Amino acid sequence: MTRPRSVAVVGGGLAGLTAAIRLADAGCQVTLLEGRPRLGGLTHSFRRGDLDIDNGQHVFLRCCTSYRALLDRLGTAHLTHLQPRLDVPVVSGRQVARLRRNGWPAPLHLGKSLATYAVLSPLDRLRAVRGAMALRAVYRDDARTDHTSFGHWLRDHGQNDATIAALWDLVGVATMNVHADEASLAVAATVFQLGLLTDAAAGDIGWSAVPLQRLHGDAAAAVLAAKGAEIRLRSRVRALEPDAARWIVSTDDDRVVADAVVVATDPAQAELLLPAGAVPQPVGWSAALGAAPIVNVNVLVDPPVLSEPFVAVIGSDVQWVFDRTAQSGLSGGQLLAVSLSAADDLIDVPVAELRVRLMPALTAVLPGLQDSTVLDFFVTREPQATFRPAPATAALRPATRTALPGLVVAGAYTATGWPATMESAVRSGDAAAAALLSASVATEPVVAA
Repeated sequence: MTRPRSVAVVGGGLAGLTAAIRLADAGCQVTLLEGRPRLGGLTHSFRRGDLDIDNGQHVFLRCCTSYRALLDRLGTAHLTHLQPRLDVPVVSGRQVARLRRNGWPAPLHLGKSLATYAVLSPLDRLRAVRGAMALRAVYRDDARTDHTSFGHWLRDHGQNDATIAALWDLVGVATMNVHADEASLAVAATVFQLGLLTDAAAGDIGWSAVPLQRLHGDAAAAVLAAKGAEIRLRSRVRALEPDAARWIVSTDDDRVVADAVVVATDPAQAELLLPAGAVPQPVGWSAALGAAPIVNVNVLVDPPVLSEPFVAVIGSDVQWVFDRTAQSGLSGGQLLAVSLSAADDLIDVPVAELRVRLMPALTAVLPGLQDSTVLDFFVTREPQATFRPAPATAALRPATRTALPGLVVAGAYTATGWPATMESAVRSGDAAAAALLSASVATEPVVAA
C-alpha cells in the first residue's frame, strides 16, 4: 500500500496517542477513537472532591528515551522531575538504606552503595554484586533466555531469599509487575541491563510534578487538535472490516472509513478486533499472555509524615510510598500514594479490609503516622494493569505489522522487548506509525478522506 492519507487510531492510551501524534505530524488525517471519557489510558487522573488523583503511580527512568521524547513533543517535559543521580531510600523494618549511584561508570556506579547496603548482610551484598555481574552478561535475545524463570536463574547464580527480596524484587516487581519466580529472564535482563548495569545514568528516576492527566492526555488532545486530528471520546470500537484498499471501523453508533488502522487497545480487545489471520499468534493468545493487577492505596493525612518524594519498602505489605501532595493540589496535610504491584491477593479485597491490613504496615514504615490524623483512605484498582511477562511469553506478543495491509498493532504488550511500562507503550506507538509511514512516500497532496 502507499502511505495512508487517513488513519483511524483505536485507543487513546500512550501507545495510541504516540501513534496518532506521529501520524498527524507526518500529514495524515487522524481520527482517534477512545471508549473512555478521557485520553491517557492507564495514566490518567480523576477528581475526588477538590483534589486531582492519579489512577496509579508511574515513574520513568533516564533510559526511557522514547517516553521522554513524547514528553518533549507534548511540551510537558518541564512538568516532570528527573533525579540528577539515582537515589532510592529503602526501608526494611528499622533499617534504612539507600540505593544510589556515584559518578563512576557502570557497573562500578553502584559499587559503594551495594557495599554499604545495610538491609543485607555483608555476605549477601557480595552475592548481590556477583549476581549483577552475571546478569549483565545474559544474552536477552536468545529464545532460551525467554523460556527461563528469572527466579530460578537468580538461585542458580548464588542469590537467596534475602537478596531477591532486597534487590531483585525491589526493582523487578515495580517494573515487571510480577515476582522474580514468575518473570521471564529475558524481560528481567532488559530491565536490569538497560536500567542499572550498562549506563551509569540510565536508572535515574523521574516522575510527574503534575497530575498525569495534564502530563499526557490533556496535552496530547491539544497537540492533536492543533494538527487537525479528530478525537472521539466514549466511542468504543466494535469491529474492523477491510473494504477494498480501505478499512471500515465500526463503533456503537457510527463508523469511520480510513486508509489504515492502528489497533492500540488492551490485548483482549485487540484479539477481538483483529480479523482472522492478521497475527500469527494462536486463538486465545491474549488470555495466554495473561494480566497482572496493581492496587493503589491513597491516604490523606495531617500533619505530613513523609519527607522524601518516595520510599521503597521490603519485608512488608507496603512496597513503594509516594508523596503526591503537590500534584493533587492539596493545600494542607499530605497525600500518600501506596503502589502495590503484583497484587493478585489484594485486587478483590474490600477497602475496609485493606485499611485494617495496610495501615499498621504503613505506620511501621512511617512512624509519624501514630501522631497524624487520617482524613481519607481510598483505593484505585487496575485488574489488568499489565500483561504477565512470564517465561515463554515472548511468542505471544504480536509484532507491530500484521498480515493485512494498512493494519498495525500498538500497545505495551506488543513485541517491544520491554515489560509493560510507559516506555514500551510509546515505543510501540512509534513503531506502528513508522510501519505505516514507511510503506512509501506519498507524492500527492495529503487530504482528508
